[in-house]
Amino acid sequence: MEPSASTSGPPPAAPPGTGRPEVEEARFRLVLGHFATGVTVVTGTTAEGPVGLAVNSFTSISLSPPLVGFCARNDSRSWPRMRAAGSFCVNVLGEDQEELSRAFAQLDADRFLGVGWRPAPSGAPRLEGILAWVDCDLEAEHAAGDHVIVVGRVRDLGVSGHGGPLVFYRGGYGRLTP
Repeated sequence: MEPSASTSGPPPAAPPGTGRPEVEEARFRLVLGHFATGVTVVTGTTAEGPVGLAVNSFTSISLSPPLVGFCARNDSRSWPRMRAAGSFCVNVLGEDQEELSRAFAQLDADRFLGVGWRPAPSGAPRLEGILAWVDCDLEAEHAAGDHVIVVGRVRDLGVSGHGGPLVFYRGGYGRLTP
């Protein structure tokens, strides 16, 4: 199968001394934007109150032991606060929760303003109206370029809603009805 014209072109040049090709950031975003992802909000608690961030890099890692993961930007102000708590809750958003995702993606906003929640077993916020939740203890972190890969050991989880998931595809939100 030949690549499409929009993603083909000359091979990337190798950075000096690496022998590996350098992929342009814009091309990387364009191509990987064609992979649909679910949308989650990862939450935690601090002495100052609840904290959270929108994440579309959530994935399952292992069944035994039960591990999940997500990526947070190195310059995130929310993740270091959650890390200190040692636990977090992944809230899987439903198709009608685009506004919630947008609120948790904004910088310097009161992300919990008007958002209903109750504590998951770890104490991290479990948001109202979500499809599912996964409550975790921090297992490990791994540096990875401009992000950190966070691994959580699942302590409890559940399904709390019905309907389809909120998805992110080609730079925008979409719905997938089962």
